[in-house]
Amino acid sequence: MLNDDVIRALKTVYDPELPVNIYELGLIYGLDVDAGGKVAVRMTLTAPNCPVAGSLPPQVERAVRAVRGVTDVNVELTFEPPWTKDRMSAAAKLALGLEDLMPPARLKR
Repeated sequence: MLNDDVIRALKTVYDPELPVNIYELGLIYGLDVDAGGKVAVRMTLTAPNCPVAGSLPPQVERAVRAVRGVTDVNVELTFEPPWTKDRMSAAAKLALGLEDLMPPARLKR
């Protein structure tokens, strides 16, 4: 399915300051793939003054455009709502040491 292929492509793009891909970081706010292969990506950055503000969206566009079946790509950069670490997947939090392997309830024993 094209949507899954686009997600796989997004997972190849990494924030240069963090060892986690932008999809797992929760930087992708929206993804629309239509039947004709047009893809719209709504994304953010970890901070509005992020040094990769000029380079990361074009990198996302290139990664998505390389997916077989994609006919057009539009990447929209937004800062509303602001990104927080709560948007990160559990795997991303683990990779960055932000989440324990055991839930706190199990540690109380």
